[in-house]
Amino acid sequence: MASNGKADLDVIIIGAGVAGLYAIYRLRKQGLKVRAYEAGDGIGGTWFWNRYPGCRCDVESMEYSYSFDDDLQQEWQWPERYGTQPEILRYLNHVAERFDLMRDVQLETRIKTATFDCDSNLWTVSTEQGATISAPFCIMATGNLSTPRFPRITGIDDFAGEKYHTGLWPKEGVDFTGKVVGVIGTGSSGVQSIPIIAKQAKHLYVFQRTANFSLPARNAPLDPEKERKHKEEYVERRKAAYSTPFGIAGYPPPDKCAAEATPSEREESYKAKWAEGGSISFLFAYKDLLLDKEANDTASDFVRDRIRETVKDPATAELLCPNDHPIGTKRLILDTDYFETYNRDNVTLVGIRSNPIETFTADGLQLTDGSRYDLDAISFATGFDAMTGAMREIDIRTDKGADIRAKWEDGPRTYLGIMVAGFPNMFMVTGPQSPGVKSQMILSCEWHVDFIADAIAHMRDNGLSHIDANEDAESSWVEHNNQVADSTLYPLANSWYMGANIPGKPRIFMPYVGGVEAYTNKCKDVVTKGYEGFRLA
Repeated sequence: MASNGKADLDVIIIGAGVAGLYAIYRLRKQGLKVRAYEAGDGIGGTWFWNRYPGCRCDVESMEYSYSFDDDLQQEWQWPERYGTQPEILRYLNHVAERFDLMRDVQLETRIKTATFDCDSNLWTVSTEQGATISAPFCIMATGNLSTPRFPRITGIDDFAGEKYHTGLWPKEGVDFTGKVVGVIGTGSSGVQSIPIIAKQAKHLYVFQRTANFSLPARNAPLDPEKERKHKEEYVERRKAAYSTPFGIAGYPPPDKCAAEATPSEREESYKAKWAEGGSISFLFAYKDLLLDKEANDTASDFVRDRIRETVKDPATAELLCPNDHPIGTKRLILDTDYFETYNRDNVTLVGIRSNPIETFTADGLQLTDGSRYDLDAISFATGFDAMTGAMREIDIRTDKGADIRAKWEDGPRTYLGIMVAGFPNMFMVTGPQSPGVKSQMILSCEWHVDFIADAIAHMRDNGLSHIDANEDAESSWVEHNNQVADSTLYPLANSWYMGANIPGKPRIFMPYVGGVEAYTNKCKDVVTKGYEGFRLA
């Protein structure tokens, strides 16, 4: 514990997921004394908590990995096209072991408060156990999808059966054999887990509020020749990724708009993308799929037709067809046999948009029209308080009266998704108004950590100890973020990008959708101009 204004560390890192681990590695290379504080009893962040059946990354394994060490990326072997949760967690533990990161990680330590004192120029954080730690700099590596949320429905605590959340799944797993199970939610975790739970359960009821677009992943063992070629080109591909919208190289950008193709050309193009699997390739079919509603309708209609072809019962098929948002404006899901699962005799889809869940009972749940469902177990695939939830759970304030919860009451405001004006020396990794969740996340984490590490090095080299974002620069960036979003179809969806899954949360489009290339060019420009938009002292 610090006393007399003396620091315990150079940098406090909150979170030991992908970002926190890389921050330890990068800052230690600069000779800094750092420590990461992690609430879980293991590292890995998202990949530690989300252990639900079928959990898998929707970015291909060869891309979804660290780029900071070439030996690491050459030697690690991914077994499949898309990494499973256990495999990605094994990889992150390997990285931690390989670079001796665990000596600077403190597990089972949840941070309750973080306070900045302007006179001593120190952040002091307090843990749930009552310890305090101080350092000149604090990095919030708290993750974008790390605060699971249960729905606010009457009687939720009255249910006497087994209750699970996909984001808090038991380590030992769950066996649903012989049980009547309800899954609430059909976002990514619902879509991935439903086919596997259906194979175990005596009967599965899926309670769907919103139908979502999902494409076949076409997962398969990784082709050794493809892996060899990818590794041969790794350095160039990693560099090229920064010149793309999503931070993933290897997908040729589209050269025409949807209207410039004939209906039969479009059909053939979408069929090829559907057969190939993956989301980026599909959204890259035409230049204007996320900009023009008519163009998007051609892609949306194609997927709805595939759902109707796959699902045998016409009424169930229609209920599964998304009709309230353009394809791609919510996170596009990848699945394995999701729609096929509704052809099983032991699976029933229940639409709860027009007939919501009114209350939970000791035995199950009841809908508004009085229908009751007796259940042995419920899996809540109800998502997260995305992008701002984890930081808002910590009481973050300064001695000058700034308070993060008050500042973000009407929605998050940041400069570049890296700093919040009025909170000096506090950095975020993949914060709101950065590409984060709209990009290959590991690339975005590395970019932010490198930016932060370089800024701290620049300050130390120039005898500076205090950095803050200018209010004007922050306002301009938030305005730019909103203008870019408004020029697309994204705001047409009630998505977690907008905070729409959390009652009472302000509807603000949070990620930056101008693309990784535009964003990283802006960051470089800021640095070239002497950290334009930041106040250094």
